Parts: sequence; structure tokens; C-alpha cells
Amino acid sequence: MELREYLQIIRKRLWVVILITLLSTTTSAVISFFVLKPIYQSNTTLYVFKKIDTQGGIAYNDLLVGNQLVKDYRELVKSRLVSSTVIQELGLKDMTTSQMAAKLGVSLKNDTRLIEITAQDTDPEMAKEIANKVAEVFKKKVVELMDVENVQIIDKAEVPLTPVKPKKELNVAIAAFVGLMTGLGIIFLIEYLDNTIKTPEDVQKHLGLPVIGTIPVFPE
Repeated sequence: MELREYLQIIRKRLWVVILITLLSTTTSAVISFFVLKPIYQSNTTLYVFKKIDTQGGIAYNDLLVGNQLVKDYRELVKSRLVSSTVIQELGLKDMTTSQMAAKLGVSLKNDTRLIEITAQDTDPEMAKEIANKVAEVFKKKVVELMDVENVQIIDKAEVPLTPVKPKKELNVAIAAFVGLMTGLGIIFLIEYLDNTIKTPEDVQKHLGLPVIGTIPVFPE
């Protein structure tokens, strides 16, 4: 099939592509702008000093916050021990420990010696409160449980001004692209399944027979 034939197929059922693209884009816009609640994220940064045993007189090594330690800290931050303490101290009676853990994240900050604790919530003030409280509780528990000598909070969480999700414009753009591709797929599928003969060219193409003549259709 040549490019011209593809273009003819698209032109013949262009309304299908336009309709599906508009429906997909409109639905995504309505959901993104009017249904989904904005999620705000606040973060706090900590510096962790882990104690190690050496014979060379070096008592501490502040460069041991590697990938494995970050995994350990992530599990501690999301543990029921930390979550329940944060819930209790913030007075969040309607929140479960699993719901609290789902709001939290831990990562190594820009490949440095610092770890970053993030908290997400629909209320920007609450996101800040949760992040700061988690940092306080983590600071106590990690010293008790993981042979860490000291933890310093470098940056406290602040009230975020803009939400991190949903990414409204991106959602609409993706929906428009998906709608366009879906519309094109549908019209080509319809064309593939349509085996009716409509033109003299179809006779030659599908039946391999020469066209002797055609009967014109006269308007009534």
C-alpha cells in the first residue's frame, strides 16, 4: 500500500480520528483540572553519621550513606514504628500506618552524603508538618536501632507553593496523542475488515479481473 492510499484512507474517515482525539483530550482535561486533587510535596534534608569499628583511630565515617543504607533508612521511615509515632504526635486519628507510609519517600540527595525525606499530601501545610515530624522521629529511632552515632537535620521542610501532581498539561498532551493513535488504529482496522468492492481499482486489486466498463450513477 502506497502513501497516497494511506492518506486517502485517513481522509475518508478523518472525522473518526478527530472525534476520538477530542473525546480523549476533553476527558483527560476534565479529570486533571476538576476531579483529581492536587498533591503537594515537602522535603527535609538530613546528614547521617554512622559509627564504624576501626583499628586505625578513625571512629567515624560520614561517607557511608550508600545505596544499601538508603534502603535501610527507607524501610525505617516507612515502618509502623515511625508511622505510628508520627500519627500519634500529629494527632492524625483517622490515618492508618499504611496510609502514612504511602505518603513518604527517602532518597540520596544528588549523589551527596545527604538523605532527603519527602512527604506528600493534598494539604501543603500538612505535607510540611509530616515531613518535619518524620525527620524528628527518624532522628531518634535511627540512632537507637542502626548503630548511627548522630543525625543532623540540615534543612527543615517548608510549605510547598505548587503541587507536584497531577501534571495537568502533560496529562492532556498524552491523552491527545493516545486519542490520535487510537483513532488512526480504528480507521485502518475498519479499512482492513472492509472487503466490499467500491471502485474499478478494487476489482483489479482483489479479484485480478480486468474492468471492461463501468455504469455511471445519474442523479435523480
